[in-house]
Amino acid sequence: MSLSDRKFDRGISALCWAYNEEILIRDFLIRLNSLLSECAEDYEIVVVDDCSTDGTNEIVRKMQEEIPQIRLVRNETNLNVGYSCRRAIMESRKEFLFWQTIDWAYDISDLRNHLELLKDHDVVAGVRRAPVKQRSVVGKALAGMLFLLSKRHLTKRSDTVSKALVSVCNYMLIRVLFGVPLSDFQNVVFYRTDFVQNMEFEGKGSFLNPELLIKAYWSGASIVEVPISFIPRTAGEAKGTRFKAIFTSVKDVFRLWFKWIVLGRRGPVNKGTIRRLERVEQ
Repeated sequence: MSLSDRKFDRGISALCWAYNEEILIRDFLIRLNSLLSECAEDYEIVVVDDCSTDGTNEIVRKMQEEIPQIRLVRNETNLNVGYSCRRAIMESRKEFLFWQTIDWAYDISDLRNHLELLKDHDVVAGVRRAPVKQRSVVGKALAGMLFLLSKRHLTKRSDTVSKALVSVCNYMLIRVLFGVPLSDFQNVVFYRTDFVQNMEFEGKGSFLNPELLIKAYWSGASIVEVPISFIPRTAGEAKGTRFKAIFTSVKDVFRLWFKWIVLGRRGPVNKGTIRRLERVEQ
């Protein structure tokens, strides 16, 4: 019997946060619930409404009548992605958790396989590109950089080439400053819930995702990277590349780099393990 023939037998919390997403939120929740019901026996969908000013909150409340697995929490003021992500994590009640963006930016059609990997790993991290195969360290680094900046990769990484360049620069900055050899820092990530809930959250913006991965690696976690492709947004407005969001993220990067690396205030480091899977290996 293959994995697709039997449901995952552990509890799953699917997390999302929304700000003025009335155009997308209903279809998103229907799609997410359909996927989860196909591959998991026990699940919940935690929605953090970041004080939307449109009909997002009302739509989700009505959806709760159709899908009882939905749990809605609302921020009293607009607090952005960092706080909303932290709140969603702390609201989780199941054994494992992961998050997906409201615009369904990442292809999680292999969700059943990703969930199974959680039985043997602390973290399952999505990657928007295949690992670069080079023997030498210098050759691998150069090949990786050329690939990240190639037109083929940029056109598949984000909605536009300009947004993809922002994403790549953000990745390279984090990779160089913190020295954690992960292939992606902004993608879907699956965690053991108690593992991530016991972490200290220090980032205030979208750096929270990289922060959790960095701390997981430094804490000795077993991490497996899996291919999860980017899907361009077709409706609504992307908010992650606004100047304010980028500024907050970059400020977090340098503030925590100075604290953790320069001042050495990151506690003991026990480097974890990273296993990289090609799609065929799943």
